[in-house]
Amino acid sequence: MAFFRILETLYPPLTAPLGELVMNGRAGEWLRNGMLFPMLGYFGPEGTFTHQALLALRPDASARPYSSVAAALLAVRAGAVEAAVVPIENSVEGGVSATLDYLSAPDEPPLSIQAEVLVNVNFDLAVRPGTALSEVNTVITHPHAAAQCRGWLAKHLPEATIVERGSTAAAAKDVSDPTSAFDAAICAPVARELYHLVAAASDINDNTGAVTRFVLVGRPGNIPAPTGADKTTFVAYMRDNHSGALLEILQQLAVRGVNLTRIESRPTKTTLGSYCFSIDAEGHLADARVAGALQGLKRICADVVFLGSYPRADKLSPLIVHGSSDAEYATSKVWLDALR
Repeated sequence: MAFFRILETLYPPLTAPLGELVMNGRAGEWLRNGMLFPMLGYFGPEGTFTHQALLALRPDASARPYSSVAAALLAVRAGAVEAAVVPIENSVEGGVSATLDYLSAPDEPPLSIQAEVLVNVNFDLAVRPGTALSEVNTVITHPHAAAQCRGWLAKHLPEATIVERGSTAAAAKDVSDPTSAFDAAICAPVARELYHLVAAASDINDNTGAVTRFVLVGRPGNIPAPTGADKTTFVAYMRDNHSGALLEILQQLAVRGVNLTRIESRPTKTTLGSYCFSIDAEGHLADARVAGALQGLKRICADVVFLGSYPRADKLSPLIVHGSSDAEYATSKVWLDALR
């Protein structure tokens, strides 16, 4: 038991159930019933969309929930888990600020995205059995869930008090307590079922096609092999703030035929008005056009933080414009070498 107490001291988020899990010699791997399983973290608790994403990516992995995105990524950096699943982008709310910021946090060990998965987002208004919709006066949920159900709430529960905090699964757990101060929770169907609640209303999100993108984040190592339908994520820091600074960054990508799927400005947290750009680009580091673009960005930017190349969840292959294929890069190099 002393060994377990030491583990609890070194890895405070990883305290249960230590009787069933014994840590292997390599960080982030655990022995369960004599078999080796990777230990993954996720932004929990159990029953969240992030938990669903983890099960979709690694159904056989041992999983440990963390109370925040920052805590989950810190566990990866510390080696307490092999990797962690966190939300990075939502089709309604956009980028998840906590993930974008902690992925490339200055003065922290680097991280690398290894995979992504897309999860359809549908919300229920979950109540204790016997509670009618007309009896709902207080609702608890996560801020993003509240935002995605704002129209429905305004129409069907205009007088209700909406409390935004924690996670959607934690909200369901709270409401499951008969002494709870809340009448209902906005949560995923899986959380409603987990806590034995019933749906006073289903599919209450305003955008029924809402999707959240989740990423599996580990420590840098072997980059997943290119598939022909890949994505590369990085952060570009402007050298200084001047007219055309963003254009210069985009030109490095455009002239090489590299298309973007996401670009967002994020504060560097140094001085007011200082921003960096978090970018998802089509293609893989192994692609000549992507490698060339990153090399060009490194020349003109104050810094470029590479966050990984990995298979796209939607399996869409990029349109390779004339002059940007690997074969055309190779041909031009042969021509240039001959001139030298």
